[in-house]
Amino acid sequence: MTGRQSFLMKIYPLLMKATRLLGTNSKILRNDKGARPPVPLASLHVVSNTGDTIPLDRFAGRKLLLVNTASDCGYTAQYAELQQLQDRFPELVIIGFPANDFKEQEKGTDEEIARFCQVNFGVRFMLAAKSSVVKGPQQNPVFRWLTDAAANGWNEQPPEWNFSKYLVDETGALQCYFGPSVSPLGGKVIKAVQ
Repeated sequence: MTGRQSFLMKIYPLLMKATRLLGTNSKILRNDKGARPPVPLASLHVVSNTGDTIPLDRFAGRKLLLVNTASDCGYTAQYAELQQLQDRFPELVIIGFPANDFKEQEKGTDEEIARFCQVNFGVRFMLAAKSSVVKGPQQNPVFRWLTDAAANGWNEQPPEWNFSKYLVDETGALQCYFGPSVSPLGGKVIKAVQ
């Protein structure tokens, strides 16, 4: 862990308090109308950080929490919270999508990212190959689905920053968007996951 990363870990609780107080990166959106996705998420796949292609239909009948991540961000401590959430709800599938889209905060290779996450946070949940999660021609297809109402049925919200979280229910419907300042262990996330 670099000195910067160690500093960010120490100030994480203060960052979370400040951003919640200011309402920054704390947006929560819900699929209140029960919109169904015109394009099934299960028709897509994820390329893992080891290069394996994982079809998302493998997780049919399970909730998915899809999170864009970065190793050099003020929210990086959420890796530990995500792992705790995974441990608490083993039926939940968490997939981290490392991305370097916000101020060069994910410069590592897939191997370096995996090692960093395992050594520093005990991450055992799935990590995708590093990709782009913001709109554009290089956008990861999963994040294209998550941020396109024509595909997911209702949501256009792109990631506000690293550690934006999208919850998909057991039927493959996108249910919630949680901004980066919403803790994976916060009551609203727990309630949605249960």
